[in-house]
Amino acid sequence: MSQLFLATRNPKKIEELRRILATAIPGSGVLGLDDVTAYDEPAETESTFEGNALIKARAGLAATGLPSLADDSGLCVDALNGMPGVLSARWGGAAKDDAANNRLLLEQLVDVPDDRRGATFRCAVAFCRPGGGEDVVFGDMRGRIIREQRGTGGFGYDVVFVPEGETRTSAEMPADEKDAISHRGTSLRAVAPLVAAAVSARRGALG
Repeated sequence: MSQLFLATRNPKKIEELRRILATAIPGSGVLGLDDVTAYDEPAETESTFEGNALIKARAGLAATGLPSLADDSGLCVDALNGMPGVLSARWGGAAKDDAANNRLLLEQLVDVPDDRRGATFRCAVAFCRPGGGEDVVFGDMRGRIIREQRGTGGFGYDVVFVPEGETRTSAEMPADEKDAISHRGTSLRAVAPLVAAAVSARRGALG
């Protein structure tokens, strides 16, 4: 089995990557931060999704020696001039508090009419290879923010986001349907051929 490293502790992200890469890279194993020796995780100090994804992927490669992937993603709301953007995970104060983030977002949009509640989920996935070479790919999912939380699947802002052409929130959609249109799914499918080529080369080098 060829191993890949995804610089996250989020089990839902790891499972999402495993699902999407399973057909593109048969026999590959995806490790997360909890599966490798602990290392000092870098602060996400960049002002772009691409910059933060590269910071994390480079650190993962340096620490593990494995082909390393990292994503940075967030919700860009039209009525908030593209915010929370790169601050999405800590919009409500404490990092990665989904309940606080969603509560604050709905409060900020309470007076915004339905026809101005457009938003885009954006994702950048960085891939860093042993021996050099970096790629960054992108994916978007356009939709709108509703006025209440619905659904139990997904994570983050999925409970308040309805993709274009849908009546369900991302959190109400089966995983395979969400993967097919999601920002992360789009970017991971784009990076999969690059990862597959790197895995094949690594297998050949290892004999």
